[in-house]
Parts: sequence; C-alpha cells; structure tokens
Amino acid sequence: MIGFAAGMEMADMAWEQKCREEDMKQRALENERHAIDDARRSVDEKAEQLKVLANQSALFAGFSMVVLVESNIPSDINGILLTVFGACTASVIALMLISSLNATYILVAILRYDCVNRDVPFNDFWRKRCESDWKLALKAFSYGVPLFMIVVALVAWLSFWDIGYKSNWFYISASVVTAIVLAVTIFWFGSTERKWGGFLRSDARVLTRGMSGNSTFQSPSSRQSRLSQMESSNTSNDRKQQSDNSVAESLDVDNLDQSNFAVGHLSSSDSKMPSKWSK
Repeated sequence: MIGFAAGMEMADMAWEQKCREEDMKQRALENERHAIDDARRSVDEKAEQLKVLANQSALFAGFSMVVLVESNIPSDINGILLTVFGACTASVIALMLISSLNATYILVAILRYDCVNRDVPFNDFWRKRCESDWKLALKAFSYGVPLFMIVVALVAWLSFWDIGYKSNWFYISASVVTAIVLAVTIFWFGSTERKWGGFLRSDARVLTRGMSGNSTFQSPSSRQSRLSQMESSNTSNDRKQQSDNSVAESLDVDNLDQSNFAVGHLSSSDSKMPSKWSK
C-alpha cells in the first residue's frame, strides 16, 4: 500500500509538472501573439496619421497651384504686390510638398516593417529613423497653412484690381477679405497651433490602456499605498515565480526565450538590436 501511495504521488507530481510546462508554452505563445498584434497596431496607428498629413498637404499644394495658374492677373498690377503673391504661392506649394513627400516616404518605410520577427522594436525604429522627418513634415504643414491664408488675401487684391485702384469699393472689398484672413491666421497661431502643434511634434501620448470610465485621479499618497500593497503581494509570490521561471528556461518553443515571456516581456527580439541602431 505504501508503494502504491508513493507511486500515485509521483504520478500526480509528474502530471502537475506536465500541466505546468504546457501552461508555460501556451503563455509564451500568447505573449508572442500579443507582441505581434501590438506591433501591427502601432504600424497601423502611425500609417493613419501619415495618410492624413500627406492627403491634407497635397490638397493645399493643389489649391495653391490652381490659384497660381488660374488667376487673372491685370496688366497694370503693382509689381511689388505681384512679387509678394508669387513668392507666397510658391512657398506654400514648396512647404506642402515637403510635408506630403516626407509623410509618403515614412508611410512606405513603416509599411515594410516586419511585425513578426521584429529584429528592431518598432518604437526604436520610429524614434531613430522616422521621428525627425515626421516633425519636419508637421512643421512644414503648420507654416504652410498661414501662408496659404496670405495667398487668399493677395488673390482678393489681384482679382479686385480691375475694379480700379482709385475706387473706394476696391479697397473696401479687398480689406474685408484681408481682415477675415487675418482673423483666421490669428486663430490658427493663437489656438490651433498653440494647443496641438507642440503636442503632435513631441513624444507625448494619451495613456488610456488599463483605464476604465469610472477611474478617478489618484493622489500621490494613494498611489504610494497601492504600490506598497503590490510589493507585499509580490513578495509572497517570489517562490512561485522562481519556479515558473526555472521551468520556462528549460523549454524551447520555436527558439523563443520562454523566461522573458514568463516575466512579461513582449519578445526576445527586443534584445537583438544591431549595433547600428544603438548608436
């Protein structure tokens, strides 16, 4: 009976060990799948931003080109006014083309990113290769918008020139358009660009993951007490984590680092960055 009981106990231990190994394998595969989904989600997010910027920049550049080509310029127009109009229109087209082309090239680059192997983490790839060009595209777009409004004001002066520069209606109508353009430009710099320009060109992100609709702001003292509770609970689970890590290190599923998945890392490829990316 004693031998039978010992055999049953050993069988239970072997079964428990087998279940633990299968659980660790499944956990590793799920973590890898989540890492791939996160990488694809990041690529899709950046791709949508780049598409919006490229489309809007191309739209402004097209409008400016139409204004430059289709405007009926009087023969007796003032030379200084004509020069300023041409310079502003060309500047808008140039800035919007810089923004659109940069966004397009970055879009093509990130769509070629390998979300499965991830030899370089996408965040590092974006920060080292794309972030500077993204900021340049946004800056060119933010400078091109007020210049486009100036072009609209100048077009009014050119279009109403045939009325006669000696007529009061010429000055009144052109001044009304200029006042509206000036108000929109002030609103652009005072509200839109001031609120969103620096935010979009920085690395700031809206943190919404893990937050519910009923979550409230936590004071530093409450956060500190919560951290102390988490530390005390983690201390009681140290032995269990150590045993899980030892089992995970002995497994081999498609040459993946199981211990990294067990402790919550996204992928073992994060540690395989080439030296050229770390510079």
